[in-house]
Amino acid sequence: MGNSALRAHVETAQKTGVFQLKDRGLTEFPADLQKLTSNLRTIDLSNNKIESLPPLLIGKFTLLKSLSLNNNKLTVLPDEICSLKKLETLSLNNNHLRELPSTFGQLSALKTLSLSGNQLGALPPQLCTLRHLDVVDLSKNQIRSIPDTVGELQVIELNLNQNQISQISVKISCCPRLKILRLEENCLELSMLPQSILSDSQICLLAVEGNLFEIKKLRELEGYDKYMERFTATKKKFA
Repeated sequence: MGNSALRAHVETAQKTGVFQLKDRGLTEFPADLQKLTSNLRTIDLSNNKIESLPPLLIGKFTLLKSLSLNNNKLTVLPDEICSLKKLETLSLNNNHLRELPSTFGQLSALKTLSLSGNQLGALPPQLCTLRHLDVVDLSKNQIRSIPDTVGELQVIELNLNQNQISQISVKISCCPRLKILRLEENCLELSMLPQSILSDSQICLLAVEGNLFEIKKLRELEGYDKYMERFTATKKKFA
């Protein structure tokens, strides 16, 4: 991509606070964006070939609210990304990430996190300290089990479709705001699904198709009627 085209994008972004450069075959994060650290609110560099983020630059976007780097080649995130105190939306679908920085819990304004199609082997414990997190998409990763720490998650919607989950901690029923839990196409036996999800949680939409049991067997479990009450009440609210 030519320098003049990039310059034009930078000039536009200076006025709008939005820098969007998708499908351009970029192999690195544009260094020219250092001129815009104090006024960008949105950066979208999806569908490129970016392999890493510049540590010295990425943390300086003090007003950044939305960062999208879907469909790139990121293998690791620098710790400096955790300095983005205003960041509300982070989309990193279809990269090669295996873990999140240990300081990820410092992204205190984060509301929506999309990490579908990466190589995460576990539910990142750092997510449990994020108090404003509403929606987390961890579908299409390599997660095998959901640990006790899940009970501290503040999310409203958790998408774990298409992982390799065979075990779920009963603590998932303790999530104070969890309403939508997606567990489709995993490796769950019915005996491994905590019954308290049905009888004693806030969850009003449980999606479990494509596991190692028939859905009609789920309906026979104790507590299913309580779950259906929540499901129906929510449906009415949005009808």
